[in-house]
Amino acid sequence: MVSRNICRWRRLFLLFLSLLFIAACGEKSTPPDTRPLLEQIRGNGKLVILTTNEPTAYYFDRDDKPAGPEYEMTRAFAESLGVEPDYRVFDSLPEVIDALRRGEGHIAAAGITITEERQKEFDFGPSYQTVSEELICYRNSKRVGDTGDIAGLDIVIPAQSSYIRTLKKLQAKHPNIEWRTDDRLLTPQLMKKVWKKQIQCTVADSTIVAINRRYYPELSVKYTLANDSHLAWMLPKNSPQLKRAVTQWFEEFNKFSALDHLLEKYYGFVEVFDYVDIKRFLRRIDERYPKYRAMFETAAKEQGISPTLLAAVSYQESHWDPRAKSPTGVRGMMMLTQPVARSLGVTSRLDAEQNIFAGAVYLRRMLDMVGEEVPEPDRTWLALAAYNVGRGHFRDAQGLARRLGKNPQRWADMKEVLPLLSQKAYYKDLRYGYARGNEPVRYVTRIRDYRDLLEARLSNEGIPGQKRVEKPSV
Repeated sequence: MVSRNICRWRRLFLLFLSLLFIAACGEKSTPPDTRPLLEQIRGNGKLVILTTNEPTAYYFDRDDKPAGPEYEMTRAFAESLGVEPDYRVFDSLPEVIDALRRGEGHIAAAGITITEERQKEFDFGPSYQTVSEELICYRNSKRVGDTGDIAGLDIVIPAQSSYIRTLKKLQAKHPNIEWRTDDRLLTPQLMKKVWKKQIQCTVADSTIVAINRRYYPELSVKYTLANDSHLAWMLPKNSPQLKRAVTQWFEEFNKFSALDHLLEKYYGFVEVFDYVDIKRFLRRIDERYPKYRAMFETAAKEQGISPTLLAAVSYQESHWDPRAKSPTGVRGMMMLTQPVARSLGVTSRLDAEQNIFAGAVYLRRMLDMVGEEVPEPDRTWLALAAYNVGRGHFRDAQGLARRLGKNPQRWADMKEVLPLLSQKAYYKDLRYGYARGNEPVRYVTRIRDYRDLLEARLSNEGIPGQKRVEKPSV
């Protein structure tokens, strides 16, 4: 009886194995996709972009929408291919490079420097930006007069970064130069550690320095280690069709100054660093801003504008001093002229609340004058220029822009035209004549900077562009 049961179980087991074998044989394995990479992208309708979460690459803006120079360029490239962009966001550049190496994406776009070592393993698209590599230390640390002075500094840099190549070249001449690498942190995070005095120095691209140094004004550029480092998209090796498509797209992108417009948008207001001014502004956010915050927020809400923009305009005008007065007679928190104040029903320009609410109305008028057809942020920058230089001079500048073949609805063009209002060769034929045209350009630049810093100070996230995004599910 036992023997018959054993035989029965043995037959059942053999039958089960046979069925598994038949099922396995019946399944067809999926063959690898041997089409050129560009055909795969178009066929699947998706371009996978590998990037990092930082202001120079990809982040979420104040409206919780994706932003950043790499985001805008890669999105436009995907649209040119007729496919959807799919962003995979990593915590560090080594993770981005490893993901591209494993074939998890089609393009790595994260402010990547072209190096000889990387070119052996990957292809690159055209260079779209040139930067320098700068040594960043705390403001009162030792002076670095030449490369020999770098020896002895505690330098921490991101792993697999182009900075390693630069430091190795310097080390060949100065063997005492040393550094450590961190495979977890991005350059802005290392800059913050320098600011906190947790490490002595780091190295950063000039674009990264320009954006982040404003949040940590005690940081100092001690030395430029390398000039003319070229940034580009990194591509899988041996994908000539994709490389050709990227190259052709950049040629078109440059043709109508779209790249210049993009770089102005993200870097045009951070070119000049003023340590004293920024320190004063950050101090006054704590000391003066709370007293007027509710007024800015209420007035801005009534006019449908950004409260931090309104506050930044006010700081540029008066440093949040309700009794401020200029030599030309403008007064108060928004530095209103007497005619403008009177037309807006202001009975006392020294009344902070009246002045702020009237200033918000006037800014709304400038926005309406520029027109809804002008896309943001250009509409706001143009409205601010008009707020500063006056409606008549602003209209003159727009007419001059048309004569010069510039776009009067694009701030990148108008910031070049406005200074011409102070040159006789141009203003002599204009209706309103001479104006200090450099002032509205500086005015807009300052306000952009102040608003950015104010939002960073008020935000629980800290620096704009450092808001956490979900890691890729790969």
